[in-house]
Amino acid sequence: MDTIFISDFRLEILIGVYEWERRVPQTVQLDLEIGLPPRAKRSDKIGDTIDYARVVGRIEQSLAENRFLLVEALAEHIAQLVMGEFGAPWIRASVTKLGALKGVKRLGVTIERGTKT
Repeated sequence: MDTIFISDFRLEILIGVYEWERRVPQTVQLDLEIGLPPRAKRSDKIGDTIDYARVVGRIEQSLAENRFLLVEALAEHIAQLVMGEFGAPWIRASVTKLGALKGVKRLGVTIERGTKT
């Protein structure tokens, strides 16, 4: 499967189970691998592939409008958004909270959705 990747994409968002986490934005890092539709292999046209600039913009917009308690729910939201709106057949999405706990540099989740072809 051919993929594009978006690595070390950082955003400040409100996320967390605990009340104190939802008061101050936290830095999350997104690392995405996105499967390309088959038509992208035979083309040199942006309309036949997935435009990573549009993906980044759409994720920024969506996360400004939505709140999540769990990194798992955030990862699922991103996966469904990219597959549904951009036609990706497969995605691996990692969501990492940076410095969320004392003594822990990074914590998070990685999910895979869709079918690799």
